[in-house]
Amino acid sequence: MLNDYRALAIFLAVAESGSFTKAGKSLKLSTSVISQNISKLEKETGASLFFRSPRAVTITATGLSVLEIAREMVDAGNRAIDILADQSEQLLGSLSITLPAFGSHTPLHKLIWEFSKMHPAVDVSVSSTDRQEDIVKEGFDVAIRLGELTNSSLKCRRVADFSRTLVASPGYLAKVGSVCSISDLKNCDFVSISLISNIITLNKGEDQITFEPENIRIVVDSISTAKCAILEGLGVQHLPSSEVERELESGELVHVLPSWAPPILGVYAVWSETGHSKRATRTFIDYLVQIEKK
Repeated sequence: MLNDYRALAIFLAVAESGSFTKAGKSLKLSTSVISQNISKLEKETGASLFFRSPRAVTITATGLSVLEIAREMVDAGNRAIDILADQSEQLLGSLSITLPAFGSHTPLHKLIWEFSKMHPAVDVSVSSTDRQEDIVKEGFDVAIRLGELTNSSLKCRRVADFSRTLVASPGYLAKVGSVCSISDLKNCDFVSISLISNIITLNKGEDQITFEPENIRIVVDSISTAKCAILEGLGVQHLPSSEVERELESGELVHVLPSWAPPILGVYAVWSETGHSKRATRTFIDYLVQIEKK
């Protein structure tokens, strides 16, 4: 019976991630163990559950017919385990988090380390990437997202505010001349970050301006790489304020048009609407919200 439960849990993980490797990562099992369990389940049931190719694993019609039942079974099992864990005063289990890669010493990272110290019986895994992960396919319990959310299939709670600062290097400003107005700014070179919109919005009191830069010299795929390019004098961009505090203080970067500021964005804890929300996940999100209220 336990082996059947394990096999169906592995089947569900592969179906949701579309990959033996990703399923193994989410379950903390090797890819070979995942493959062996799927092959054994197919042999015992006489059913083909997945089409396999070098690039992808795709669920068959037979596999799809039992997918929801498997999901309900695993969800019920997780709820049962969580009810048992709730009887313990100590928080138990595991927590997998994905969040932006920039700044290993940001307040968000520090809160994760503090939570981990508060709950030593919880195994915490953290994935830092500026690419937005599919938290269901990748097997994450919670994601930290910045800005505006568009995926309505995910639950979310706003846990903090997120400010940005428009910056450039002194060398770049010396080359292009003083940037004293919005017109001057529009003529600047910009470092584009491919994962976010190029549109620039700035506020000054009740006034707001929005424009799309025409002069984009460099395109990068991460916040940290954008900062490196700006430090080298390749253009202007707004970056997370926490990411540029030290450089502004040292003079390596300059605050451009300080009377204008990008809108304050939200920091959100995001988790899947489907399936069971673990006690560790709920406790972590509540912890973030409580810290923000203080």
